[in-house]
Amino acid sequence: MSKVSTVLYPGSFDPLHSGHLDVIENAARLFDDVVVVAMVNPGKSGWLLDLDERVQLMTESVAHLPNVQVLTRTGLVVDVAHELGILLVVKGLRTVADFEYEMQMAHTNRAVAGVDTVFLPCDPAHGFVSSTFIREIARAGGDVSSLVPPPIARRLKDEQR
Repeated sequence: MSKVSTVLYPGSFDPLHSGHLDVIENAARLFDDVVVVAMVNPGKSGWLLDLDERVQLMTESVAHLPNVQVLTRTGLVVDVAHELGILLVVKGLRTVADFEYEMQMAHTNRAVAGVDTVFLPCDPAHGFVSSTFIREIARAGGDVSSLVPPPIARRLKDEQR
């Protein structure tokens, strides 16, 4: 494998939260370019934000990182990586359970498509943050502003009005 300057950070990001942003910021520090790809996970339902809105809010949330771009794609992560000519996927880890699941996926991606994975742990202060919990709290009218970047907090607060 040649040296890697660009990495792919895929996810559903519904919504992007402080743990995701921490991983993006770390990846932006470690690599020349980071491509964050918002994807539709067919195994998930009950979306809070549609895909276009997620991309717009994510773009606003990473505007302070000049080497990060946000895209949207459908399909398999490895196909997106190949389409974009990216050889390395970044995955964030919060817990041991994340590690076990992501390690299986990393081995599968390497076996079927030759795409490698690097794991970046999020700051322990964000280890409990989950998009699932954020969706539940937001739908119930709760305040999630301490868990998400400001553009997303504003959008979710506007929805509650």
